[in-house]
Amino acid sequence: MASEQAAETVSGTTPEDELMAGTPSNPASERVTSLFEHVLKKENLRQALRQVRRNRGAPGIDGMSVDELPGYLKDHWLGIKDALQNERYRPQPVKRVEIPKPDGRKRKLGIPTVLDRFIQQAINQVLQCVFDPTFHPHSYGFRPKRSAHQAVRHAQEQVKAGWSWVVDLDLEAFFDRVNHDRLMHRLKQRIDDPALLRLIGRFLRAGVQIGETVEPTQEGVPQGGPLSPLLANVVLDELDQELTRRGHRFARYADDCNVFVRSKSAGTRVMQSLRRYLERTLRLGVNEAKSAVDRPWKRTFLGFTLSRKDKTLKVADKAIDALKDKVRAISVRTRGHRLTQIIEELRELLLGWKAYFGITEVQSPLRDLDRWVRRRLRCYLWKQWDRSGYRQLRKRGVSRELAWNTAKSAHGPWRLSRSPALAIALPNRYFTGLGLPTLETR
Repeated sequence: MASEQAAETVSGTTPEDELMAGTPSNPASERVTSLFEHVLKKENLRQALRQVRRNRGAPGIDGMSVDELPGYLKDHWLGIKDALQNERYRPQPVKRVEIPKPDGRKRKLGIPTVLDRFIQQAINQVLQCVFDPTFHPHSYGFRPKRSAHQAVRHAQEQVKAGWSWVVDLDLEAFFDRVNHDRLMHRLKQRIDDPALLRLIGRFLRAGVQIGETVEPTQEGVPQGGPLSPLLANVVLDELDQELTRRGHRFARYADDCNVFVRSKSAGTRVMQSLRRYLERTLRLGVNEAKSAVDRPWKRTFLGFTLSRKDKTLKVADKAIDALKDKVRAISVRTRGHRLTQIIEELRELLLGWKAYFGITEVQSPLRDLDRWVRRRLRCYLWKQWDRSGYRQLRKRGVSRELAWNTAKSAHGPWRLSRSPALAIALPNRYFTGLGLPTLETR
């Protein structure tokens, strides 16, 4: 009820025109005026509130949750709107959160307060209408009707067409190093609305709270805010246009960019020139350890790679290893969870993984993963049974002799998890009946 009342307070009782219909769509060569009034339109705000609630997310430094936001807006929206219109609104610092990465490093996230997320989302929806039509067609990250799958397919097409070397560019701490002056200059080229530009600048300079200390932000756009992906694309669209001007074939997803060339020597030249361009013009660094000129089948792009012979799409080994780590974390014995709860967690994980990696054209790794997951569960149950192993095997149809030999075996649980006895006691259909999905798609 509170959320409905809040949406009513923000949106009013009379429906307005849809956001896209009311947002200026000037040609790319023209600057767009009066955008702030579109940000504060009732339908845009209502849509922003819905999106923030749908995205969920952790509280920022003020501790307010997403569920508390509708009630807060109901009580305070008029004052917030007045502060925005009179340029008195001050975004709060983002909350620093570090997320472990597969390579052992940590990704730094900046979590805005839910109120700041709401306002950023409202701005994002309007700017998306202005900027997205001007972005390069081979930019696929954080854009409407664009996806990582499209980026991977486009990359595959380039390799099949004979562009069999890749310049794999990894930008060094991109989101942390975005130059504010350069970004604001790019925004001003399309936006003729000083008040909105100043508000965006305040979001960029809001600072970051680390523990009890607030540090200023002189550069970067914090990962975690609704506006950051669009601002990142505004910055990197310069790279896209430069690549196009030079006649290169490429695919970019956020700060992950592959440029395709016909020879190693050409790739080396392109890498050197792009490094200079990024450092001198965009003021961004290249991660030398993770960037390379190489064959596409030796590199990973968005979790995928290609087979060497026929250039078919494959799941990269790193993605498989990362999934196994997550399965291990869910099925570790010390958690003490029931099998049904473990399978429920695995089901969510595996279905999400399959939705992304299911486009692979090489199914054998998925088949192997299915076997491995079931073996992992057999191992988990065998450890749980402990001294009752013989009785459990007999109860599940295993012969007396086979059950006895298995229960008294000197082999460890992992070795026994692929034994004939456990295959009989815990067949594939047993796990299927409990709701465990398979990854193999055909």
